[in-house]
Amino acid sequence: QVQLVESGGGLVQAGGSLRLSCAASGSIFSINYMGWYRQAPGKQRELVAVITSGGRTNYADSVKGRFTISRDNAKNTVYLRMNSLKPEDTAVYYCNAEVLVTPLTRGPVWGQGTQVTVSS
Repeated sequence: QVQLVESGGGLVQAGGSLRLSCAASGSIFSINYMGWYRQAPGKQRELVAVITSGGRTNYADSVKGRFTISRDNAKNTVYLRMNSLKPEDTAVYYCNAEVLVTPLTRGPVWGQGTQVTVSS
């Protein structure tokens, strides 16, 4: 069984910064993409940023230039550095990854979520 455990959420004032971490553990052969989603109250879950095993990244337009995603493949860990935070960034942030438990068996895994609250 594979688990994703997030950390680093919290309360911050507008303009501040936070760094989220997500570590994968368990029976892992390899990990393809790793990414972050967020869900604000009353809204659908949306993609924030994703990074491939080769380091290619993609960001939501709303966070481009402010957020940076990175990963440490040796540690099976993905990070999200969030700068210039805005109240509209307030949400529960979820880590997501496509994990291969064998060369032929893969599937998506989700973390439990971490709350980010940005005060104005």
